Amino acid sequence: MPDRVIGWGIVGCGWVARDYVAPGIAASPNGRLVAACDSSLAHVTAIAPAEAPVRTQDFAAFLRTPGLDAVYIATPNDSHRALTEAAAAAGKHVMCEKPMATRYDDAVAMVTACARAGVQYATAFDQRFQARHVLLRELVASGALGTVTAVRIHYACWLPPDWTVDNWRVDPVRAGGGAFIDLAPHGLDLIQMVLGEPIVELHVLLQRRVFEYPVDDGAVAIARLRSGTLATMNVAYNCPEAYPRRTLEVLGTRAKVDAIDTMGQVAGGHLLVTTSGGVTTERAVSPEDDRSPFEASVTTFARCLLEGRPFPFSPEDDLRVARLLACSTRSTHRSPQESA
Repeated sequence: MPDRVIGWGIVGCGWVARDYVAPGIAASPNGRLVAACDSSLAHVTAIAPAEAPVRTQDFAAFLRTPGLDAVYIATPNDSHRALTEAAAAAGKHVMCEKPMATRYDDAVAMVTACARAGVQYATAFDQRFQARHVLLRELVASGALGTVTAVRIHYACWLPPDWTVDNWRVDPVRAGGGAFIDLAPHGLDLIQMVLGEPIVELHVLLQRRVFEYPVDDGAVAIARLRSGTLATMNVAYNCPEAYPRRTLEVLGTRAKVDAIDTMGQVAGGHLLVTTSGGVTTERAVSPEDDRSPFEASVTTFARCLLEGRPFPFSPEDDLRVARLLACSTRSTHRSPQESA
């Protein structure tokens, strides 16, 4: 263990925080969870006392927790700006779940507040730290794939209206949208991270096909990157869990790579490389690197704080994704039934 560790607090104790963020912090070598906060008593008490000594429904008291250095925000999207600004004003570093906010102006305000307070801000794009995605980025950068021509992503789940008691993800106010704003940020960021270049053009079609809630339950995005590489992405809340629903494919002139079951909350999956000659092999990652992407994410953030250096992904990278979301969702496809 290092001489000093980062004291983390989690605000928003739903299933992501309970099942992945809190265990990730507990497993990290340079962090410990000192506090948890949620407006729901049931949610905050779901975090074990051994994991978080302080558990409270009072956010102001949470920010005064002794030893609190950084706040992980995992609340509904429309609350991200206010919580980030309050945490920054209290001198706490911030890691916030995606999407940054429901409005691009709010995302900018979050980054501005942290910069003004002299604290670091990062968006919790945990897929950046999945070991197989890191290896894929290295393969692309090395030229092993040749000229990359296309990227294809399918990232989907089954999320009916009654998926949970408080299904805020299908609330247009709190979520800011549906499947697209929830799932697409991971894909957009991952495409840019793997290829090492920005998306410069994005077009999106939204659908409300299966579930009768007031937001999209599926979307298809078509993007162009700066080099001319094209990307397509399908995200959905209307894909049964039994189907293959988490795939990432990168095609190049020398080889293609299929990342299967890597886009999720846990470690694992497969990275298959097929050469232009038709030979397929699986690329393995080292056991020490094959860990929870949440653990890797919070460990990297804490290491940067302890060493006084910036997070490897800048707030500007995060704002680029927020800007893409804001611009692309102005174009909405309506089904024939809705148009009639």
